[in-house]
Amino acid sequence: MHKSISDCLQGRGMVRTGEKAAQKGHVKPRSRVESMQQLIEQRKDGTVSDTELLQVMADFLDMGHVENIVAMYKQEPRYYEWTGKLLTDERFAVRLGVAVLFEYLVAERPGEVALAVPSLVRQLENSESWVRGEALNVLGIIGGEKVMAVVNKMTGDPDDQVVEIARDILLQAGRGY
Repeated sequence: MHKSISDCLQGRGMVRTGEKAAQKGHVKPRSRVESMQQLIEQRKDGTVSDTELLQVMADFLDMGHVENIVAMYKQEPRYYEWTGKLLTDERFAVRLGVAVLFEYLVAERPGEVALAVPSLVRQLENSESWVRGEALNVLGIIGGEKVMAVVNKMTGDPDDQVVEIARDILLQAGRGY
């Protein structure tokens, strides 16, 4: 559990309302975030669960607020463990946001991105081929010897598109195909 919604959202600039939002050209977050705030306000201790925070993170990625999630990952490295779960979201914008998130993190925090590898490798066994493909894509962004060995194994995936993604990653890394 997290101390307060302020820690999770407002303290990191994730909720902008009123004049400040209008000046910056930000749109007030959609009803999911507003309902999240209402939920927190109803709780006596003002906490938010990991499950609820993960949903809010997905919602913000869906809205294109990647910079907020970058800040959260920088502040709390345990969020790297949630990367695989974020990729199971059916909204394409969320999954695209995760890829953009890791483009930033590889540049800004190269020593931390490997923390996401276990959660991504778990998703390579997901029954949905699109989840396996998304996990491969993020692994390709992370790169490295151990990751490329995992990517290479996925050239034997039963789904042709997953195989193509794995081969493209290996080709870009100078590993053939």
